[in-house]
Amino acid sequence: MEEVLLKCAVVDDSSLQRLSIVKLIKDHPNLKLVAEYNNAIETKNGLLDTETDLIFLDIEMPILSGFELLDNLPNKPQIIFVTGKTKYAFKAFDYDAVDYIHKPVTKDRFNNAVNKAVNLYNLKHQTPVPEDDDFIFVKSNLKNRKVFLGKLKYIQALGDYVKFVTEKDNFVVLATMKSFEEQLPNERFLRTHKSYIVNLEKIERYNSKNIEIDKQKLPLSRHKKTNLVEALSAIQQ
Repeated sequence: MEEVLLKCAVVDDSSLQRLSIVKLIKDHPNLKLVAEYNNAIETKNGLLDTETDLIFLDIEMPILSGFELLDNLPNKPQIIFVTGKTKYAFKAFDYDAVDYIHKPVTKDRFNNAVNKAVNLYNLKHQTPVPEDDDFIFVKSNLKNRKVFLGKLKYIQALGDYVKFVTEKDNFVVLATMKSFEEQLPNERFLRTHKSYIVNLEKIERYNSKNIEIDKQKLPLSRHKKTNLVEALSAIQQ
């Protein structure tokens, strides 16, 4: 997975406290400082023009508190409260806070809170796997590996082995083509050559000799062309 870089802001009316958090942010590989604010009004206006994933937010500030700021934000980033008072901890989690850090902030405590924010970001932004996508298990390196059929482009016979080519990666297993021909649903997969079984939905074009999948040309047996035309017509209906 690509390393996460969260755009973050610091909101605190104390310049010394902001400085300590800013230093921790700049030393953390998953954080990028995009703004500093010394009050909630300035923050509310600034967030309109600055994309922000995470806010390190003080609670007790003049004019508007940290809680009142959040009440006035239509789109809330992730929040880590940083405050000198412990009495607000319970209320903080009514605002779906990632964490609540008590001042003075230690590096370990800060990093622990940031890890929670990174994990939550990954959870929200990871690409979901369609619930209705079928899969098979393939034994590879003494482990059963789940292969989602919607991600499988084709499989290729390589002597005593079978090569799986998916959207993510390729891998080879000790098996026969026949065993997988029986496992794969024939309305979605077709053996188009003695050495190839292809995912019909991945075919981009074909002629009398070749099938093209993701700019790769795979051979098409002469006696399989009729089967291919019929199979492609069936999935288009």
